[in-house]
Amino acid sequence: MVHPEPRRLGHLAAAAAATVAAAAVLTVGHLVAAVVAPSASPFFVLGATVVDNTPKWLKDSAIRWFGANDKLALAISMGAVMVVAASLLGELARRRVTLAAGALTALGVLVAFLAVRRPNATFWFAVPALAGTLAGVLALTVLFVRFPASPAARSARVARTRSLSESPGGTSRRGFVLTLTGVTVGVVAAGVAGRYLATRLRDIAADRAAFVLPRVAEPAPPVSAGTDLPVQGITPFVTDADDFYRVDTALQLPSLTRADWQLRIHGMVEREIRLDYDDLAAREAVDSVITLTCVSNEVGGDLLGTARWTGYRLADLLAEASPSADADMVLSRSIDGFTASTPLAALTDNRDALLAVAMNGAALPVRHGYPARMIVPGLYGYVSATKWVVDLEVTRFDRAEAYWTRRGWAARAPIKTASRIDVPSAFATLPAGQVVVAGVAWAQGRGIATVEVQVDDGPWQRATLAEAYSLDTWRQWTWHWDASPGTHSLRVRATDASGYVQTAERVPPFPDGATGLHTRVLTIR
Repeated sequence: MVHPEPRRLGHLAAAAAATVAAAAVLTVGHLVAAVVAPSASPFFVLGATVVDNTPKWLKDSAIRWFGANDKLALAISMGAVMVVAASLLGELARRRVTLAAGALTALGVLVAFLAVRRPNATFWFAVPALAGTLAGVLALTVLFVRFPASPAARSARVARTRSLSESPGGTSRRGFVLTLTGVTVGVVAAGVAGRYLATRLRDIAADRAAFVLPRVAEPAPPVSAGTDLPVQGITPFVTDADDFYRVDTALQLPSLTRADWQLRIHGMVEREIRLDYDDLAAREAVDSVITLTCVSNEVGGDLLGTARWTGYRLADLLAEASPSADADMVLSRSIDGFTASTPLAALTDNRDALLAVAMNGAALPVRHGYPARMIVPGLYGYVSATKWVVDLEVTRFDRAEAYWTRRGWAARAPIKTASRIDVPSAFATLPAGQVVVAGVAWAQGRGIATVEVQVDDGPWQRATLAEAYSLDTWRQWTWHWDASPGTHSLRVRATDASGYVQTAERVPPFPDGATGLHTRVLTIR
């Protein structure tokens, strides 16, 4: 007896099957990358490639819209794109599985190619993508081979179904669901195993837990009550590590233990040197409270913070290598390939330019550069604050370019004088009478001399400044306003210790930092 041919795979079922096959590429690739190199994971290779090739305007918009959640937004966007692409792959597989498998293989080879082109990559970086592609093609074949994909395939499969005793609405559908479930379980298991194995092989949490704060001969002065004002809503003088802003190009946080870390200093030097953590421990550490600022910070933005950093003077480390008199720049490299170009003078003058290993009295959080990062007061982070730093090349600005300077950002980027209103909040409605206005101002390397507040188009009125901690930190301020009913606009401006008055000209962050006056609109009743 000849039974009816099996029912052809539907659109939704095909999309689900292809999505699971695509997920197999990522999870198996991630599992293999846990052994080879975490940064070779196909998903992170694709993510890093997207980050590196995203237009400047879109990167700026992402940071402005999502802030510290920009990596999560990118991951969600990539996931959505992959689901759509997998759905298209499923439609192709419905017609001809071999074409779909060929397309998936081509994509896998492309990812492998991109992987070996990543900074610090070896040919082994191709292995996770290739292994994941093999798994994806296998999953695609398993999920589609039992179901007709074309008229010719249906005819061939009819003969193989003659011995079936159930109708296509039973065995075919049930078989597909069972097969899809089994493959999905395998894909999820590969992902879980990859995450577990990566943790076991590179247990950064345990490494951080064993960190011992280095000996500091002269701790930084304590933050006094006069420096950190008791005003509700004002930004704390010292930023908690969990609240500290994060802006970098790493879609996946590097997994680097202290035992694996090493810093190479080379280039235009008399002698190349390599330092490991034991070498650092033999040196005397420095403690310094410093305010960092991201160049992407918009007027009134929150991409800045202050912390107590503990580490080793970069001037002393560079002196051991003896830089050439002709050198004027240090190109720092992260373990993930990011580079920054810092003026050599900024690393060797009297400022506390540090190779930092601790933040607020504890090991650096991984998201902030563990086990070591650069901290250079007075410069925007993209030219000074390399996280997970492993390489310092002494060179010249006319011989080398860094990650962001190749994309048009300024090579030298001193932080501009700026100020911000923290309280009252934007568009707040308050009762008439005494209103406390407060915020922070910063001009690292110069210090803040005065802060003034303007109501509507009235005269500028001087605010009261908190005690200054140092030239390299922000400064809190307050102003008491006798507010009358109506809608009012408040503006703030700062004057730094050099006499420069913050400009009202509104300029976007590109190419060397935003300018303009922060404004808050309030309703007084």
